[in-house]
Amino acid sequence: MGMSSGTGKGPLSEINVTPLVDVMLVLLIIFMVSAPMMTTGIEVDLPKTHAAQMDVEEQKLLLTITKEQKVFLGEAEVPYDRLEQALTTNARLQREREIYLQADETVPYGFVARVMALIRKGGIEKVGLVTDPTITE
Repeated sequence: MGMSSGTGKGPLSEINVTPLVDVMLVLLIIFMVSAPMMTTGIEVDLPKTHAAQMDVEEQKLLLTITKEQKVFLGEAEVPYDRLEQALTTNARLQREREIYLQADETVPYGFVARVMALIRKGGIEKVGLVTDPTITE
């Protein structure tokens, strides 16, 4: 732009952003590689369905039933006989009134139905069932 009329020892008028861009790209690569490793959860074999995949919001609370019929609210195991109490005292559930339920495909239907009845008794109005979609074309 403007030339200084001195010896050239004046302040620089442009900021060099190349080091900033380099650091940001390295951080982006690190987060892209490490993000899939951060998704930990309870291992269940979900039932296979023939449906299109639905976007599940990560922020919603997840109730998981394992093949041993152990119940997890989020990451914490909750005994079946205390499940209703855990649901009614969970402030987040009482505020959102929505939960996602995922159960191993080998869990008897009757047990899942009893858990869903406890969810309804706990005041939860919306229950989303999580399955493993297999999209056929």
